[in-house]
Amino acid sequence: MKFTLDWLKEHLDTTASAEEVGKALTMIGLEVEEIVDPAEKLRPFVVAHVAEAKPHPNSDHLNVCKVDAGTGTLIDVVCGAPNARTGMKSVFAAPGTYIPGKDFTLKAGVVIRGEKSDGMLCSAAELELSNDHEGIIELPADAPIGVPYVEYAKLGGAVIDISITPNRGDATGVYGVARDLAAFGLGTLKATDMSPVPSKGPSPIPALPHNFSAGEPKAIRKFAGRVFKGIKNGPSPDWLQQRLRAVGLRPINAVVDITNLVSLGWGRPLHAYDADKIVGQAVLRNARSGEEFDALDNKVYRLDETMTVIADDLGPLCLGGIMGGIRSGVTDGTVNVLMECASWDPDLIAQSGRKTGIVSDARYRLERSVDPALTEPGLELATRLVLDVCGGTPMQPVISGEDVFPGTVIDFPLSEVERLTGLRSTPDEIEAILSRLGFRLDGAGNRRRVSVPSWRPDITMKADLAEEVMRMVGVDNVPVEPLPRLANVAPRILTTLQNRRRISRRVLAARGLDEAVTWSFIHADEAVRFGGGAPELKLANPIASELTDMRPSLLPGLLGAVQRNANRGFPDLRLFEVGQVFLSVDPDGQRTYASGLRLGGTRHWQGAGKVSVFDAKADLAALLDAMGHDIDKLQLVAEPAAWSHPGRGGRVQLGPKLTIGWFGEVHPSLLRTYDLTGPVAAFELDLDVIPEPRRKPTRSKPALKLSDLMPLSRDFAFVVDRDVAAATIIKAARGADKALITGVEVFDLFEGKGVGDGRKSVAIAVTLQPTERTLTDEEIDKVSAAVVAAVSKATGGTLRG
Repeated sequence: MKFTLDWLKEHLDTTASAEEVGKALTMIGLEVEEIVDPAEKLRPFVVAHVAEAKPHPNSDHLNVCKVDAGTGTLIDVVCGAPNARTGMKSVFAAPGTYIPGKDFTLKAGVVIRGEKSDGMLCSAAELELSNDHEGIIELPADAPIGVPYVEYAKLGGAVIDISITPNRGDATGVYGVARDLAAFGLGTLKATDMSPVPSKGPSPIPALPHNFSAGEPKAIRKFAGRVFKGIKNGPSPDWLQQRLRAVGLRPINAVVDITNLVSLGWGRPLHAYDADKIVGQAVLRNARSGEEFDALDNKVYRLDETMTVIADDLGPLCLGGIMGGIRSGVTDGTVNVLMECASWDPDLIAQSGRKTGIVSDARYRLERSVDPALTEPGLELATRLVLDVCGGTPMQPVISGEDVFPGTVIDFPLSEVERLTGLRSTPDEIEAILSRLGFRLDGAGNRRRVSVPSWRPDITMKADLAEEVMRMVGVDNVPVEPLPRLANVAPRILTTLQNRRRISRRVLAARGLDEAVTWSFIHADEAVRFGGGAPELKLANPIASELTDMRPSLLPGLLGAVQRNANRGFPDLRLFEVGQVFLSVDPDGQRTYASGLRLGGTRHWQGAGKVSVFDAKADLAALLDAMGHDIDKLQLVAEPAAWSHPGRGGRVQLGPKLTIGWFGEVHPSLLRTYDLTGPVAAFELDLDVIPEPRRKPTRSKPALKLSDLMPLSRDFAFVVDRDVAAATIIKAARGADKALITGVEVFDLFEGKGVGDGRKSVAIAVTLQPTERTLTDEEIDKVSAAVVAAVSKATGGTLRG
């Protein structure tokens, strides 16, 4: 949120500089993003007189102007603004001036379509004063030529931009910021007159009825409205326009500018309707499904039955708490105005804002909670401003609905401040701080009953009050106590899961995969496809309509990332993610997975290779190996995950019940859903359930022992039933002699004539590594016979002749 130092000092009696204010704001938790003085970058711009403007001889939309900038000579300027004309006053930039809105520096002697141009007449957008770029700035006829524009327009004064956290709706107005600074001791808060203004008669518009059914979502809580008759609308006073321009808002007309002033100044959004454009009885109701709303941003939005609107006989006039409509908008010709000041449910406002995608100043404030006690006083404040600026006759306010006041009272032991923050403050100091912040305290001794003010609904517990005291004392005053020095070697700092996260990232990155970080929320349809979608895992307040469920798997996010990259011409991808998945609401239902996938293959003159299930299995094996587990010693089951191709996937498990990982090629139906052409190989590993590897008696590695003797290999071909897994053959062969056999690999598979129906021939190469002496023929034959016997026993197969 932006505000000027001068604006702040209208609410805070202080002599502090912008730098001092900025330091104090950061100290109390209202982080300063930036402090800028717009006068510095605009100082080269001067007031100028357009002595002559005539059409460019070589263009139908340019003008050649003679400009008097107070230098004593007329300057040639080529200008494309439609409002450039003889006799007007505007803002001139000489060559060498930096134009902030365009991010370039003017050059001298520029020739534009054959005509020389030695400067520039500027729009408000080019000076970053507003978004108005339709024409150059027009100044009054009495504006003094050659005077710096910042002096003439009184643009001096620092602009402070602060970051507001979602719980601090009270700080979305300058008055709320001033209240915090006053409590911090930077000055004295000035009161604002919000007393009732006498009415001149009954309201011509009755109180707006709340037309909601039982159980229907109702965003509106209380509606306060007032009709003004016979106002004189038009441009707002210079002081008001300058105030809005300083914080980046474009002045529109007096009535609208007043609503913006109250919204920014007191954090109290308002909306004004042209009362003569309201047809029939205005009511508060929810929109009808598919109902359309033509908003002030010149866009048409489709509404649904969860969104509250102010409507008349012709349809919605305003999307409640978010944005008004064009049909009832206030213009310079408006004579009768209905001014609205309403209280809203912040959660429902946020929900409607996300569904429509509208980001407005009103939504920004209302979804952070606005002080409900300001509903009617805010209307009275607006009344005073309208009467001062526009005149008119104020009619009797119309009120409907009831506001919601939390009325929180907290039993607060004062010792909590020291216990939670380390700050040693006396009871009198704590009580003084909380009182300055608007809290009411009752009691004596070491305990107080603290009544929370209406503008701080985020304060609900003892820790919140301790934090408020800490903010006002200053975060930099929190004592820093070093950790005690340990007398022995420090224990392992990282937990097992933290280590596994770190190891997973390093291993997968080393294998050529790129890390991705995706949303923890996914679409409901994706959640169902990957085994989720339970009602208890749906978000009560999703950040977007397509992100409604907690993810049961990391693969939906990775597949979505692959889809986006593939659509942009990057079809060969290797991605991984290490993150949390949500299987249930139970304590052990939140797991940490390491998942990855590979898409595409290599393009090479010798031939293109595509990824397969074995790539996913290799990635999973590498992960397990880094964590102390050999995949060959674990149980591999040919039962794929629900997301996998039925014949091209499997899982790794410990015993019959504990599954620790899955691998396979993604099911073709899923690939069609993501508009991908496969194959896509993927894996998932549950890092929470992997058991710790057996610890060896010493942490040091044993000496590396390499045999000086040459290894030898023997080939065996076994005829087995077609459904016998190759892994069964390999495991049996390895177990025939664990001392000598160091490797077993499948090198051939044959099915067909000579083998028999329902049978296959699997050929394996068995590597023997002697360690002490060269093996004799008898010893080799003995190991070979043991291999044949072991495989025959395990598979029922026979050695192929």
